Amino acid sequence: MRENWRIKVSAIAGASALAFSALTATPALAEEPAGGLQEVEMPAGVMIVEGLAPDPGADLPSLEPEAETADAPSATQAAAKASPTNTCLGATAAYGAKGCFQHNGDIVWAGDTKKDGMSAAVGVYTDYGRAAEVCINKLGVNTWATCDKDYRESGNVRLRVLRYDGDTGKFYQPESWSGWVPVDGKF
Repeated sequence: MRENWRIKVSAIAGASALAFSALTATPALAEEPAGGLQEVEMPAGVMIVEGLAPDPGADLPSLEPEAETADAPSATQAAAKASPTNTCLGATAAYGAKGCFQHNGDIVWAGDTKKDGMSAAVGVYTDYGRAAEVCINKLGVNTWATCDKDYRESGNVRLRVLRYDGDTGKFYQPESWSGWVPVDGKF
């Protein structure tokens, strides 16, 4: 009887610790970043690409914050099932910036969500050794910019969303990373 009680208390304590670590390890988006912006070092040789305004009439991703529940499929999975042609996958957001990848055309989207004098930046990393690149949105707050790329269809990309100060050429966190997104859009 006493053994069962110890096992139950141990299991509850472990589950509580796991739940607490999940809550404290996942940063929340806020009006102001906690502790201010922190400078980020980018890998040597990262190419910075200035994004262009999307074509008129283009179907734009939302700049609104997305609510996600534990039981619902991830935004990436839901988007992949919703529209196989112009889906924006790997949707990722951090303070003042959103980013995603459109597999049809290999387009990187960078959205600026804060009026703070900085630009949204979306770094793109591959799993096959291609040099990292960063798509910068200098079009202003509440806009999207696109960078049209050509990635290996059998590869995967990972997005890193953060802020960029064009006056100093420096990048700042808070930042957020997507999971690996298949270039061909097939999960």
